[in-house]
Amino acid sequence: MDGSFNLITLLSIIVAGIVIFKLRSVLGQRSTDDEERIDRNNRAQREAEREQAARDKVVTLPQRRGPADQQAAASAVGATAADVATATAEAEAKLKSFANGDAAVEHGLIKILQADPAFDAGHFLNGSKQAYEMLVMAFAEGNRKVLKDLLSREVYDGFSAAIADRESRGEQIDQSFVGINKANIVEAEMKGGSAQVTVKFVSQLISATRDKTGLVTGGDPQKIKEVTDVWTFARDISARSPNWRLIATQSPG
Repeated sequence: MDGSFNLITLLSIIVAGIVIFKLRSVLGQRSTDDEERIDRNNRAQREAEREQAARDKVVTLPQRRGPADQQAAASAVGATAADVATATAEAEAKLKSFANGDAAVEHGLIKILQADPAFDAGHFLNGSKQAYEMLVMAFAEGNRKVLKDLLSREVYDGFSAAIADRESRGEQIDQSFVGINKANIVEAEMKGGSAQVTVKFVSQLISATRDKTGLVTGGDPQKIKEVTDVWTFARDISARSPNWRLIATQSPG
């Protein structure tokens, strides 16, 4: 009995071992189809993660609001039409300080504000000062890339031609920007869908022109010179871009 029992037990153990080995062999192996399916799933998951990350980085641009939109928004938070009218009147009154007593300039700024409620004369004037310095230095350096980004096509062609003429003679301009003494809005108007604002700049520069040998042929590298420029900037108010471009330059009258 004991020998028979031991033999049967031993055979059972062997059979069980063979079955387990077979099951492990089958379950533990991946077919080519299995591997491709897993790869597809992994790729799909990675792609979904990338798309989600991209969506998380998107910043929705604020939509420009007209008077009707502003009144609707004000009503939604409990404001009345009178509140909107008061805010508009305050914004228009603020523009007077930038008109310097010129009724035509004040009228033009109000027209721009009415067409573009986001217009801020103070913000514009600060930006125009930065643009002025950048453009003056870019012209002296012959940096066409900066000029092209901030000038209208007509003005860019004029600046570029002047730079090319200078380069053909082998001349260079040594220039340092000291600062802007004054920047006043002298004209403002709406022309169709274009807001146009003219600024008179009074600045201080140190500028000298050198020939190809390095000899100073114009200006003075040691002297500060006062320069007056009158520049007109424009922006299409229907465009999303808040950028203004220089569309005209003129000699001070």
